This record gives sequence, structure tokens and C-alpha cells, in this order.
Amino acid sequence: MSDLLFDVNLQQLPDDFLTGAWHVADRVLNRTDPGSALAQATQLRLEPGHLQVQTPDASAQNGQWSVQRDALLQRPYLEIQLAEERTRALITRLRRSADGLTSQLNLYFLSGMEVLLTQP
Repeated sequence: MSDLLFDVNLQQLPDDFLTGAWHVADRVLNRTDPGSALAQATQLRLEPGHLQVQTPDASAQNGQWSVQRDALLQRPYLEIQLAEERTRALITRLRRSADGLTSQLNLYFLSGMEVLLTQP
């Protein structure tokens, strides 16, 4: 398979493009609590309405997620709610292969943390 990825139009992003297991490929912390589940996450599993965050110590936290859009530009935000953490992340870029099997997702959190997620 080719490594060629195409940008997805974020204004028309279907929520189901976000489902599945996402591996944290890169992360830049800013004001984020380094002990939080999202700051330590190695994998995010997004299923319709359900989120599971895996951390290096093999523990998992469950929560909920949804996509919200701002009224003016229709930019998509990922709303995340865990037991001890509630946040919002702007989806800044989503790239997918033509067959949909490989994807890259860039998130910019309110805390300033930036995360690059990959599938598979």
C-alpha cells in the first residue's frame, strides 16, 4: 500500500472517520498536567459515544466523546469527558489513505497540548 495520504475537508468531516483505535505518534505538552490520562495516553479508542484511553502502565480510563462545531466556520472540536478530566480539542487536520485504512489525526487541546494520532 502507498503511504500517500489525502487531507479530509474538516467542514464536512463525518464522525465515523474518527472511530477506531488511534495510536499516539507524537505529543507536545504545554500547560497540560503531565499526570493526566490524556497527557500520558498511548492509545485512544473512539467508538460511537464511547472513549477509552490507554496509558503506558496498561491502565485504561473510559469516558465519552462527541464532535461539536463552531457556529461561524464549522470547525470540528472533539469534546472529551473522562472521570477526572473534561476537555476540548480542535481537530486541525485529518489525513487518510484512498482506501481509508491509514489515517493521521492532529488535535490541539485547550491546554495547548498537541497530539498526532495514527491508524492503524
